[in-house]
Amino acid sequence: MNRIFLFCLILVGCYLNSSAQYADHVLPGATQTVRYLPLLKNKRVALMVNQTSTIDNTHLVDTLLKLKIKISKIFSPEHGFRGNAGHGETVANSVDSATGIPIVSLYGQHRKATTADLKDVDIIIFDVQDVGARFYTYISSLQELMESAAENKKTLLILDRPNPNGDYIDGPILDTAYRSFIGMQPIPVVHGMTIGEYARMLNGEKWLAKGLRCDIKVIPCENYSHQTYYKLPIKPSPNLPNMAAVNLYPSLCFFEGTALSLGRGTDKPFQVYGSPLFPKQDFSFTPRASTLNPTPVLKDQVCYGFDLSHAPETVPYKGRKLELKWLISAYHLFPNKDKFFTPFFTKLAGNKILQQQIEKGLSEAEIRKSWEPGLAKFKVIRAKYLLY
Repeated sequence: MNRIFLFCLILVGCYLNSSAQYADHVLPGATQTVRYLPLLKNKRVALMVNQTSTIDNTHLVDTLLKLKIKISKIFSPEHGFRGNAGHGETVANSVDSATGIPIVSLYGQHRKATTADLKDVDIIIFDVQDVGARFYTYISSLQELMESAAENKKTLLILDRPNPNGDYIDGPILDTAYRSFIGMQPIPVVHGMTIGEYARMLNGEKWLAKGLRCDIKVIPCENYSHQTYYKLPIKPSPNLPNMAAVNLYPSLCFFEGTALSLGRGTDKPFQVYGSPLFPKQDFSFTPRASTLNPTPVLKDQVCYGFDLSHAPETVPYKGRKLELKWLISAYHLFPNKDKFFTPFFTKLAGNKILQQQIEKGLSEAEIRKSWEPGLAKFKVIRAKYLLY
């Protein structure tokens, strides 16, 4: 009996070990220093990075400095270099206290690196973890950095990272009449591409300003495919604290364009939604001001609604899709239909049609069917630029 028990323990140990290896087997581009260090030798380097730009537990900046790479400056996207600035918060230029390297914020009024910003730079590195949704602003920062690099004849080295929502493609295609920083190109809400693949598309489709073409070099991930379920080791932004939020984000971000709260100012952002005007029920939450969310929607008001933090959709599954059911049901529950949508919803949806469809009472199936022609065309374009 003891031998059987011991044998079972060994089997369990082997299984757990193999599972851990499977979880950790993906190697982001940043880890493959042997492939890109020769490109940096004797060059003045700028990096667009944030808290996710790490090799194991060491920041890419620290790794490169130890390898005697000359770093001229750091560019930071939304949420700043340390990733601790709140949603939409303007971050000033500064100096990194640990290294003395100047940090130039490329979010807010100064979104594009200028000739002055790049005069002491030979090559730029982009290494930021994306989550695969059109309205997540890192792909917009990528585009504007590519345009700056092209205008100033600089090479952009992209250290690719997996897309945690890269296993599916879904949502309405952006109508370019509604371009904004949360949607710059005619792609669906969930585009199913890594940063490196998307950069190739921007070049190949001539989507950069003035038809520019950026000199990009992509260091791809190893052991990754678009069906790989990748758990982010570091939260990509303050209000995506866990993988449940990351997986729900493409569907729940639509609530940013409504009168509802989606949990900013609580411990479950992008995992709950509700309103003081919903019928009273067992689940409720109250958004509170904090450093990261100083003015959350419906601050200090008790919101009745729904907790999705343990919903099946928080875990990737084969055939998953953008979920409209929560948005549609919330619209039906909300008593004042004329006040449900805000103007920001059009920017998130990338068109006026989705709001009109919901207001007309179309079913989720009917709405999804209207996306099919656009998605089919996008998939043909996307296929030309895939690396995995």
